Formats: sequence, C-alpha cells, structure tokens
Amino acid sequence: MDKIGYLFSGQGDQFPGMGQELCQISPAAKEVFDLCDSLRPGTSQQCFSGTEQELRQTQNTQPCLFAVELAAFRALEEAGAPQPDGVAGFSLGEVAAATASGLVPLETGFRLVCRRGQLMQEAAGKVPTAMVAVLRLNPDQVKTLCSRFSQVYPVNFNCPGQIAVSGLASQMPEFQAAVKEAGGRTVPLAVQGGFHSPFMAETARTFARDLEKLSFQTPRMALYANATAREYTPQTAADLLSRQIAAPVLWEDTVRAMVTRGMNTFVELGPGRTLTNMVKKIAPAARALTAAEYLQEVAG
Repeated sequence: MDKIGYLFSGQGDQFPGMGQELCQISPAAKEVFDLCDSLRPGTSQQCFSGTEQELRQTQNTQPCLFAVELAAFRALEEAGAPQPDGVAGFSLGEVAAATASGLVPLETGFRLVCRRGQLMQEAAGKVPTAMVAVLRLNPDQVKTLCSRFSQVYPVNFNCPGQIAVSGLASQMPEFQAAVKEAGGRTVPLAVQGGFHSPFMAETARTFARDLEKLSFQTPRMALYANATAREYTPQTAADLLSRQIAAPVLWEDTVRAMVTRGMNTFVELGPGRTLTNMVKKIAPAARALTAAEYLQEVAG
C-alpha cells in the first residue's frame, strides 16, 4: 500500500487568483478562508484579486499561502482522502504543515504565520538583501563560492543541482558572476529578503519568545523539520519553528527521510508545482502530484 506525504509550499509560488477555484468547489476550503478573513480581514481578497506586487510582500505572502494550503488540506479531507503518513513544509509551509498535523489549531497556526510574515518583512527592510537559486553546482561548490564573500550564505538545499543562497544585495552581482564562471546559473527568487540566514537571527529570537507562550499537541502524523530533516515532538516544537527562520532548509534530506519511512507518493499543497518538481529530482521513483491532481484522483 502506498504511503503518502503531504508537502506544503513556501514563498515564490504565489500568484493572483490562487485558491479562488478551490474555495468555489469546496465548502471546507471556504471555511478556512472565512476563518482567516475573520482574523485578518482581506486575506481571501488578496489571494483572489491581489496584484503580484501586493502578494510578493512577505507580510501578505505568508498568510495568503497558508490560507491556500490549509484550504487545500481541508478540501482533501472533505473529499475522503486518507490521512497522510507524514507532512513537511518548505519555510513558511512548515507552519502550515504543523497546523495540518494538529501540532497547533488552525487559528493559532494562522496567527503564527501572520506574526512570522510581519517579523520577517521588518527584518528584510533593515538591510538590503536578496536570494537566488544556484543551478548546476553541487553543495560543496556553492559553499566554497559563498565563502569568498563576507555576507553570502547557502541556505536552502532544495534538490540535486539546486541550492538557494541569501546575501547582501550589494554582493549578489559579484556572487552571480562567480557562479557563472564556475559553470553554474543563478535565478533570482521572488522574495523580499535574505531568509534562512544570519540576517534573520534576531527575528528567530523574537519569534521564539512568542512561541514560548503556546502549548503544543502531539502531531497526528510524522511532522518533519526544515532545520534538522527529523520529526517534531511537542517538546521540540518551539525551538524548531523559531530556529528554521534563520537556519538552512534541509529539503532534500527531508524528502529522503520521508522516503526512508516508506512514503512513495507526495502531494504538494500549494498553488504551484515547485515542490512536486523537486521531488521528481530527489526521488525519481516516487509519485509526485499537486493537490488539484490528487483531489481529482480522490474524487474519482
């Protein structure tokens, strides 16, 4: 029997209109949007008709993507999809995965992602930073190139041949030139700051203080952490949720850990196909499909 892993998207997959069709066909999805609107008025409006520029602002991106992802999760439950055997989320998607697992209630998860987005946007505004994806180079090559610069860091180990890098905006052109000289290629990422790097250290500490006030439940399924590629427990939750803001995302290791646990079907809960495409590179033998594709399959 297939074991199923749900993967929750991170920033970069957002687009105007995301989630609207889902809301129209699923009462359970609409309930998620209604709750999010009650806590943060205008969330569904931003998802359905916000501009690209509006959705790119971190304080908007994170709650909007969270709403879409939890709406997809609830729509799959409503359609009779089996409970996944494990969940993981990329960056902000980890808050969505934690919520879907039952670590925190939906309302708490949404409040957390709103706070996280606000803090990260504030941090990004203090120092001009940027992120790029480095393609065609291996981790050691990327680490070596980053070491030549005082404030450029390898941060997201996505899949074979793809590593994201955060750095000072002023150092990025020279870094990109170095990547090209080494035989690689860079692609700018649609985010507003140097996330998962030392630039976010103070933000992580502030978020940790917010998390200290919460109690966490035992997840209903295996929940994997970006910072360690290992499973959460209620005792480690506050540390892992805060640490991941400034720590690298070990995504390739996370997917491999889920495969080792027997998961051979992965469903991306989010508006795009970024994680689906990564899975195909990390675990070619596994099935990888979007929530829309899986919902159609489940509904028959």
